[in-house]
Amino acid sequence: MSLTKYLPLAFAALMAVVASATPSHAEDLVFTLTNSTSSTLERFYTSPVGVDAWEEDVLGQDVLEPGERVEITIADGRSVCDYDLRFEFSADSDLDTTEDTQDLCELGSYEIHE
Repeated sequence: MSLTKYLPLAFAALMAVVASATPSHAEDLVFTLTNSTSSTLERFYTSPVGVDAWEEDVLGQDVLEPGERVEITIADGRSVCDYDLRFEFSADSDLDTTEDTQDLCELGSYEIHE
């Protein structure tokens, strides 16, 4: 019996297995951000550690007033946990831009202080 006549069938079976395999997706990173400062948080950026550019402003058109909190979801499809965080406050604030690094997989909440 010649194996060459079974090669097309084996190849088709292999392709069916490959086509049905679903890629693994990283889970969304979700945490509550609380502004415990006396200034308005106007922009909040995240970026995986080691990436040399900030991603888009997570707050978008929104701001986070003093005492407010918001649930943040980072759904960037990456499978990393360590992120750099950048907080930018309103122009009339006495607070400087603040940066931090956190393991967002373990983080349930983050509170920014003065």
